[in-house]
Amino acid sequence: MCGICGELRVDGSVPPPDLIGRMLPALERRGPDDAGQWADGPVAFGHRRLSIIDLSARSHQPMVDGDMSLVFNGAIYNYRELRADLQARGHTFVSGGDTEVILKAYREWGDDCPAYLHGMFAFAIWDGARRRLFCARDRFGIKPFYYASDDRRFRFASNTQALIAGGGIDTAIDPVGLHFQYTLHAVIPAPTTILRGIRKLEPAHSLVIEASGRSTLRRYWDLDARRPPEPRSEQDWVDATHAALLAAVRKRNDVADVPVGVLLSGGLDSSLLVALLAEIGVQGFHTFSVGFEDQPEEKGSEFEFSDQVVERYRPIHHKFLVPNEQVLERLPEAVDAMAEPMFAQDAVAFYLLSERVSKEIKVVQSGQGADEVFGGYFWYPRMLAEQSGTRLQRFRRHYFDRDHDEFLSMAAPAYRGDDYTGRYVAGRLDDALSDGFLDAVLKLDVTTLIVDDPVKRVDNMTMAWGLEARVPFLDHELVELAARCPPELKLRSDGKHLLKRIARGIVPDAVIDRPKGYFPMPALKYVRGAFLEFMRGLLDSQACRERGIFDRTYVDRLLAAPEMHHTRIMGSKLWHLALLEFWLQRNVDGRA
Repeated sequence: MCGICGELRVDGSVPPPDLIGRMLPALERRGPDDAGQWADGPVAFGHRRLSIIDLSARSHQPMVDGDMSLVFNGAIYNYRELRADLQARGHTFVSGGDTEVILKAYREWGDDCPAYLHGMFAFAIWDGARRRLFCARDRFGIKPFYYASDDRRFRFASNTQALIAGGGIDTAIDPVGLHFQYTLHAVIPAPTTILRGIRKLEPAHSLVIEASGRSTLRRYWDLDARRPPEPRSEQDWVDATHAALLAAVRKRNDVADVPVGVLLSGGLDSSLLVALLAEIGVQGFHTFSVGFEDQPEEKGSEFEFSDQVVERYRPIHHKFLVPNEQVLERLPEAVDAMAEPMFAQDAVAFYLLSERVSKEIKVVQSGQGADEVFGGYFWYPRMLAEQSGTRLQRFRRHYFDRDHDEFLSMAAPAYRGDDYTGRYVAGRLDDALSDGFLDAVLKLDVTTLIVDDPVKRVDNMTMAWGLEARVPFLDHELVELAARCPPELKLRSDGKHLLKRIARGIVPDAVIDRPKGYFPMPALKYVRGAFLEFMRGLLDSQACRERGIFDRTYVDRLLAAPEMHHTRIMGSKLWHLALLEFWLQRNVDGRA
């Protein structure tokens, strides 16, 4: 796990000699263990390393192999098998990690190499012989890849802050990105971002930039959400899912040269990870739980459930309770760690938890993805039950934060445009590799929406503390299996039926049968007191007024009654406005 950056000049010049030095500090927290730079003619690379696999200097990056150089962020879980295969094909290795395997895989399979990689990754290879930059991102976008491109250069990095630090980036608000931001609760599908001059590589895609500037974007994987030719019984699906999930958990535990723990929330997903680690014989692993102060409407912790899992399996457990004043005090740090503005209230929770976890270990498994892959959210059955309207209308009624008309009333005139989100979602729900409406919804969620919420959130908040988060529920072989399972089966038992079947008997019944919970952060949902005054100060600030993104009538309406304005999935609309303004003030103003 690391931070990567680089630039290819396509105008015949060379990158400024201080460019990488300006970008690397913005990546330091992603990789606190080592740093490296490399340059050759029109291309320059930078790398910050978090040492997880092959801790020796042999896996130092940028890694150079003859006429090729690589910067890589992530973990390849099948690197040992690939290494043996490549050795049999005549390749020799000087290191013991997964980084060199990517280089040799590119030598052997060229542009097809990402399809051979099983894991999470974002990387760039300079192919000196062919004078081209080859970039790729994993199937679910677990690892970030941002870039800025014009007729002079192609620049990339693991976060937007590093791109901006390099200078010369257009940081004006992208109206299309703004529409996505406020309709899909901060999910802006690639390649768009909130900033006009920054794009991001789509998951499951590779991108080639020739030295001439010509680019080629290619999809190397797609998710098949159609039923298998031979029907399977419920028990068949349970057994196959159990085996695939067990394999995913084992890989993410075993492929590391440091200990691996678990973020234990008290919900089904992370509790099941603990049980499965015990099932494969792992002992003495660390687990971590965090809680916050209660609000009258909502409890701030799930300790009553996580404690039961700890009692059963006796891991080395760490439990933290964070007071509200610390949440507000530390909020600026969490926002500084966001590569893009994130509305989810639990971002600061993950940030504060990751700080504590990083004092103990460097790698954790986390339960993100289970709800999207196995149908755990309440809106899925509501969409399925909806019989009237188009697929877009059925989706929009239960998911969009704001319909297009409300967005038009929220945005200042300069940002009022077409229903970009509606058009995008309608196209994605018309999917040839999905059998039915809900198959298409789940595919959209797991391949696109989850990338920015919650996967990006977990990556940003954990990597802010040099902590690697691994997500076994997004193992692509597990997801491929689950995508072909009838959605009606996944939605039984109030959602995640297959996981509940697997968990029965190895996870406490109280955890399995509890209502679906969310990482609690009540103070950012029910806005009052110091949190309300903080948001009021942001939205009434001169910077916000001069920026002119929001219609002031809309802002004033939310400030007058913040607890009256929530989205369909219970997000605070006032927090949404305040967070974007805060992110821009912290990450763009004065830095561009």
